[in-house]
Amino acid sequence: MSEETTIDTAELGDKIVRVLKTIYDPEIPVDIYELGLIYDVFVNEDNDVKILMTLTSPNCPVAESLPVEVEEKVKSLDAVKDAEVEITFDPPWTQDLMSEEAKLELGML
Repeated sequence: MSEETTIDTAELGDKIVRVLKTIYDPEIPVDIYELGLIYDVFVNEDNDVKILMTLTSPNCPVAESLPVEVEEKVKSLDAVKDAEVEITFDPPWTQDLMSEEAKLELGML
């Protein structure tokens, strides 16, 4: 039997989260993951990735560029075959979605 060289989806999910933590909202010095903008990351058995995310507001100045940046950075991971970003405003983003780390960084704790 040959050894499986596939990466498991949980491991790939961790790598995707690490990449997401390198992307920052231009108006807030906190990464989009800690800000709570990433609602879900789906990885199927073909290593196609779908990311459900939101923006701090529908009028966000990076509404066009941020999803593209997320898609491109996730696609740059070797194990990812394809990536798609879907923007949703349901539920709308609130400061409650921010991690403790983000709130601390912004002096909210």
